[in-house]
Amino acid sequence: MNLRDTLRLSLTTVASYRTRSLLIVLAMALGVAAVVVLTALGDGARRYVVGQFSSLGTNLVIVLPGRAETAGGFPGAALGQTPRDLTLEDARFVGQLPQVRRLAPLNVGVAELTSGGRLREVTVLGSTAELLPIRHMKLSQGSFLAHGAERSAQIVLGSLIAREFFPDGKVLGQRVRLGDSRFLVSGVLAPQGESMGFNTDEIVIIPIEYAQELFNTSTLFRILVEARSRTAIEPAKAAIRHALTLRHDGEEDVTVITQDAVLATFDRILRALTLGVAGIAAISLAVAGILVMNVMLVAVAQRTAEIGLLKALGAPASDIRRLFFAEAVWLSLAGGAIGFALGHFGALMIRLAYPTLPAWPPAWASVAGVATALITGILASLLPAARAARLDPVLALSGK
Repeated sequence: MNLRDTLRLSLTTVASYRTRSLLIVLAMALGVAAVVVLTALGDGARRYVVGQFSSLGTNLVIVLPGRAETAGGFPGAALGQTPRDLTLEDARFVGQLPQVRRLAPLNVGVAELTSGGRLREVTVLGSTAELLPIRHMKLSQGSFLAHGAERSAQIVLGSLIAREFFPDGKVLGQRVRLGDSRFLVSGVLAPQGESMGFNTDEIVIIPIEYAQELFNTSTLFRILVEARSRTAIEPAKAAIRHALTLRHDGEEDVTVITQDAVLATFDRILRALTLGVAGIAAISLAVAGILVMNVMLVAVAQRTAEIGLLKALGAPASDIRRLFFAEAVWLSLAGGAIGFALGHFGALMIRLAYPTLPAWPPAWASVAGVATALITGILASLLPAARAARLDPVLALSGK
């Protein structure tokens, strides 16, 4: 038989055993779909984290009170237990370093916001006007700490907070009460959504001094520092650590981390996770390959008369092997194609259910899933094809 005859006969055979072929194709399709969907989830998580860190700002260096190595946990988790607090004076001293373009001291807490009979609990950020450009935040209305009024009782509202408290849109110049203090609304943040675990549309920002009074603390939660350029990030990190060590009587009691270092760590972890789940999903393809082999071995027993007739008509053993090989290729291709479509459909459903998660299947996973299905099916066909090729035509025709 030539190649055309082999392909046509094998396709006819596959179509004639519908139930058997459907089971094999389904097993292959589910394996490929699992690879595509799980890698889409893993890679989507990686892209989400990368996007979240990118939204923090560029050339970012973060200073936290406490040493992760000595505290035994995440730096800044227990502010009162650090050898020395991170203060506004520390932030001003760091701001004088030549490697630093700008910085924003930061305090974070929760307080009750009231105005016009409305009341709700909000997340409060205490900082300076530099927080907005460092964090890539934008104002849709007004300004924050304009004209250098560092101790002015101004407040910036998140877009959702502004709509809830002032549905008529007249926000600027209104008075609100935060905790026990009154503030003048000077600006409204542009809608930005989720960022690093909290919704920026539901926060308020006040001057750092008022935040420290509100939360009764002199310790900063952290200092966000923007280096002058990407090449200045590491020099800025070293200079900040050295400067604060000098200020703290020679004690290295702060942790200085860079955005790139944290991002690289998450990236490595999530890449490994993606490969891990892809490997787990690929096991289902190996199981599907075993199913293919078992079903085709049974098919050899069921088709002994057919194989004997082919050999009696002069078909060499190589033609018999190619016939079973072609059947496995048809089944694997069909399973791979359907699995590819199912996997991308599943990834689409994930993106629709969770719009913030960019669950796009990586190209390598789609290609690898289909290729693995094809290779698995081909390898699984070798033993049944060899057994069929070894059948004696006389015994096969007699059904023995």
